[in-house]
Order: sequence, then C-alpha cells, then structure tokens
Amino acid sequence: MCRFLIFKGRDPILLAHLLTRPEHSIINQSYDSRLRIDNRRPINGDGFGVGYYTPEADPELGDGPCVFCATTPAWNNLNLARLAEKTKSSMVFAHVRASTAGVLSETNCHPFTFHSLMFMHNGQIANFHRMKRKFASHMKDEYFLYVQGGTDSEWAFALFLDCLDKLGVDPSRPAGINGFGHEMIRNAMLLTIQYIKDWSEHCSEGDMDNEEPSLLNFAVTDGHSVIVTRYITSRTEEAASLHFSTGSKFIEYEPGQYKMERRDRRQDVILVASEPLTFERSDWVTVPTNSILTINNQTVLLHPIMDEFYQTDPSVPRSSNFAASRGLVSPIVEPQASTNVNLPPLEREGRRRLSITV
Repeated sequence: MCRFLIFKGRDPILLAHLLTRPEHSIINQSYDSRLRIDNRRPINGDGFGVGYYTPEADPELGDGPCVFCATTPAWNNLNLARLAEKTKSSMVFAHVRASTAGVLSETNCHPFTFHSLMFMHNGQIANFHRMKRKFASHMKDEYFLYVQGGTDSEWAFALFLDCLDKLGVDPSRPAGINGFGHEMIRNAMLLTIQYIKDWSEHCSEGDMDNEEPSLLNFAVTDGHSVIVTRYITSRTEEAASLHFSTGSKFIEYEPGQYKMERRDRRQDVILVASEPLTFERSDWVTVPTNSILTINNQTVLLHPIMDEFYQTDPSVPRSSNFAASRGLVSPIVEPQASTNVNLPPLEREGRRRLSITV
C-alpha cells in the first residue's frame, strides 16, 4: 500500500536529502520497497505528493503549505527531482501511493490541504463504501463540499476538519504563530477515529464476511505541531508499520548513505516514516500499535489510544498477517535500550505527557 514520510526540523532541510538522495529515500521505496512483504502490488506507482511550508512567514504567501503532486510514478518525475534540489523547508510531508480506493488522479494524491492544515493517510477504511453516506450526512456543508476526489483518505480528512470545528476551532482561520495547539489537534484526531470505529461497527453488524479491520495511520499538521497515529481496529492484529527517529542532524556520510547524528540530547531533527530511510538499526524506534505520536516544539510525545482495541499487556503478541497482506509492514525496529518509553493513557483530565529522548 502507501508509504509516507514526515520531517520536522529546527532548521530547514533540502528536500533532496529526504526525497531523492538517500539510497532508501521515499522515492526509491516507491519502486524498490525492500521491506515490503505484499507481492500483489509490489510498487507505489499510483502517484505521489510532497507538501512543505515556507521557511519564513510571508503575508503574500499565507500560512498554508505548498503542495506538488502528480499521477506519474515518483521515480519518473523529473520536475520533482529538480524541485527537491532547490527547495528547503523545516516541515515536510511526502507520500507515495498504491491506490486501494479512488481512481488515478491528482485529486486523489496525498497530502491533502485545507488552509494551514495538511493531512495524509497510509492504510484503508474497511467497508468505506458502506460508510460514505454517514460521512457525508454527519459533516457541515463546508467540509462535505471540500472533498474533490474519491478516496477514503480525503473523506477522513474532511471528517477531521469537521471534528476540529465541533471542538471549537475554525480550520479556515490562520493558525497563528503557535498553531491550533497540539492537544486540540490530537483530540480532533481521536474523535475522528472514534466516529470511524462507530460507523464501521454499525455498517458491518451481522455481516461476518466484512469484518476486516481498518488501518488508520493518519498524519496531520498545522505547520507547527504534528499528530500521527498508528492504529488498527483490532485487538489481535498489528497496524501498518510506523517508525520515528530523532537527533541533532540527518547527515550524508557517504554518497547515498545517511544516518541520524546525535551529538547531544536535543531533537533538532525529527523523522517519522512508514519505512525507515536508513538501514542503521539504531536510528529508528518503532511506534507501538494503537498509539498516537505528537511532535510539539521539537519534542516527541507518545500516548496509547485507550479503547476497546488497546492491549493492556504489552507482552501479548499481535499478528502481522493482515497488515502484511496489504503491504503495510516493515521489520520491527526495537526501541534502543537507552530510550525510556512508558506510555501513559490519554485521560480527559490531568493528561500526562511523555517526552521521548533518544
């Protein structure tokens, strides 16, 4: 299925260091996904997209991201390679697509944007065709009319916008110097997942042949904070793979070979990816299944999503068969011994936060 990549840095990075130059860059993953298990769709050739925010605020440009997408395979787009060599940004979303819903068109390419917000998805909403009417009837006309393509992912973004609105934040207003707030965006994301779960359960009720889980690896940013989920509507299956890496600098030590440099405990560079960009095992930490990751002020926060699909005992193994059958699993990179990962529950009051320092 799809692959996505997120970069958030204290300083801007040349897009080529993420998209084209690494030996296992996201563009190379689109045709040479070495960690892919699914052989039914061995390439991510159904289009691509890259979105980024300008390094300095410019009233003429506004606070929204610039997005370049196309239906051609990412590895065969000369304009993308040219832009990557001449563009810098401190906040980047990139996505390569292997379609499961929607035709091949630019309107179906991720990332999707709405004013200052940007969103992408890796996975699928099970039985979406049965839920589409519920999506449409639930949301305000403004977000219903926003949808231009035919993917479950864009409808999920429209639902997220509606949830943000219902929580008291107007997604169309400027995000401001501090954005909408990471807690507000996280709450809207959790509410989005809750609606999808409820509707999925209602639509598959009594139909044993359509009880496959939804894979909901969502990513959203307002240009300041980033919220990413690794989630599946199952207690026994693994979600689509997701990893993160932090350090002081993402460096090229040999042509095409990159690693995360850690000179101190600062998290000047944060990467989140469906599939690691390097083969340095120590560079990457696996995000646990059914967790939500937050990037706020160059700090990574991890929380479990405490619902009916949460496993209270982390030693209980999950099967990767379903995610693997969809081409959504890469080998697990275990957290380093020096990484303290104790995941507190998201509580309505007195919400505790955890800073992950690598």
